[in-house]
Amino acid sequence: MTGTPFSVTTRTTGAGSVVTVAGELDVATAPRLRAGVEGLTLGAGQVLVLDLGGVTFCDSSGISALIAAHNVAEAAGAGVALAAVPDRLGRTFGLIGLGDFFPTYPNAEDALRD
Repeated sequence: MTGTPFSVTTRTTGAGSVVTVAGELDVATAPRLRAGVEGLTLGAGQVLVLDLGGVTFCDSSGISALIAAHNVAEAAGAGVALAAVPDRLGRTFGLIGLGDFFPTYPNAEDALRD
């Protein structure tokens, strides 16, 4: 299967970190997301924003990596938010009971402002 190459990029702001994920988030790539998030320095009161606008596919391993990111942020006393969640992934969250687990925003800037 060909498509968008998987990537995880991070930028740090005064409000926290934005992790932008692109491509297929699956069993082969989820460990890269986990490693990227675990390497972040988050402070109490900051927010970890996971920008998913470029995600073309997400399996259960990817969802597990997102939950792990939530746990990393929570352990640091930081919040977590999802930005630009693709419709298909948003529906999946609703179906598996995670619809209200992550605050979601149309883009990373809105998530950082809130």
